[in-house]
Amino acid sequence: MPSTPLLTAPLNSTKMPPGIPYIVGNEAAERFSFYGMRAILVVFMTQYLRNAAGTLAPMSENDAGKWFHIFVASNYFFPIFGALLADSLWGKYRTIFWLSIVYCFGHFALAMSDTRLGLALGLGLIAVGSGGIKPCVSANVGDQFGASNQHLVSRAFGWFYFSINAGSFFSILLIPYLLEHYGSTVAFAVPGILMAIATVVFALGRTRFVHVPPRGRAFLNEVLTREGFKSLLWIGGIFVFVAVFWSLWDQSGGEWVLQANKMDLHFLGITWLPSQIQAVNAILILTFIPLFQYVVYPAIDRIFPLTPLRKIGLGLVVTGFSFFISAWIETQLRAGLKPSIGFQLPAYALLTAGEIMVSITALEFAYTQAPKAMKSILMAVYLLAISAGDAFTALVHVFIERPDGSLRINGPTYYLFYALLSIVAAGVFACFAGFYKEKTVLQDEGLPAVPDAVPVA
Repeated sequence: MPSTPLLTAPLNSTKMPPGIPYIVGNEAAERFSFYGMRAILVVFMTQYLRNAAGTLAPMSENDAGKWFHIFVASNYFFPIFGALLADSLWGKYRTIFWLSIVYCFGHFALAMSDTRLGLALGLGLIAVGSGGIKPCVSANVGDQFGASNQHLVSRAFGWFYFSINAGSFFSILLIPYLLEHYGSTVAFAVPGILMAIATVVFALGRTRFVHVPPRGRAFLNEVLTREGFKSLLWIGGIFVFVAVFWSLWDQSGGEWVLQANKMDLHFLGITWLPSQIQAVNAILILTFIPLFQYVVYPAIDRIFPLTPLRKIGLGLVVTGFSFFISAWIETQLRAGLKPSIGFQLPAYALLTAGEIMVSITALEFAYTQAPKAMKSILMAVYLLAISAGDAFTALVHVFIERPDGSLRINGPTYYLFYALLSIVAAGVFACFAGFYKEKTVLQDEGLPAVPDAVPVA
């Protein structure tokens, strides 16, 4: 039978590329699996974790927070290796496919054992699998576009981000319920099943994708050019400030869950689980994406030109203000009022607004600013910024704990520290970003398709 040809460059078309629906479907299922597991991780470590003898042996809140951020940091550290593998040897398609299988085994390891060994094995495999595919999936979105349909890039990344939050919304509501009523085996197995579905959906799009071939040794030569080094230096510098945003944002899955556990969880006629309130972020994302695209950004743009870098700076300020609300909640908890979980909603609204301005913008920025041969590696640099943000938070947890287990910084002071950190970072970022010259670099169009036998992505 003749081989099915695979595209190695975008088609000359003004329409949305045919591979985008498969990428979006894959991302929705993969994010369901990741955020569902992530939503219950701190609760599992502090309430369900057992030792080898089967006896309950939970972690302290500070330890759980520390290990939660170490795990998240690992997920965003491994992309540097996934990017190198994709751009130099395997290509994006094969890297995503094979590491997705590793990812699946991680979920099922968590489902099979509720001990620290099962936790370490499962989270390790998930970090390698998830981390390895992260730079390739988002870069694969950009690879589908050429000059004739580049006007659709922002829309595609918007749908891509929409799929992330659609998947996370349903999983954050469902998986904590499964943990509460059916235990950790079922709660971790369901994300594993969704990850397997994500892998199948991605494989079905194989002949629809543009497969940019790996460049072998030529990749390293291009990275080490003056242009490559300059791109790494400038974009890496910008993403140092993006790391500050992620240091704050990822606390919504750790510290804010622990805070919610101390609040009045009866709200809107429903008694919520502490992990479920994170679903508010996904709802707000789905609402805010069109709101910002069609209302907020045009309104700001009429006052002063709203470049991508200015969006990131504003997002850092808004994110900082969300932590002032968290600090106020802590003052109420200290005073013996047990505030309603509804008071976390304004904090989530500000955090989500910051996410729209920082995360979506930086995701597209990482692709469009990268030289053609460095799309995955620059996406990995963006993800490395997320890793650095979580590593910083984990180090804060280590630093604030005294030898006797008490904390040097806690309560309102803890949240005020992060609020001020984000706002000060925004000020410094404004000075740094003023020297950067923006550009747009996309893949070439019109190159011929090649048969399956040719070693492309």
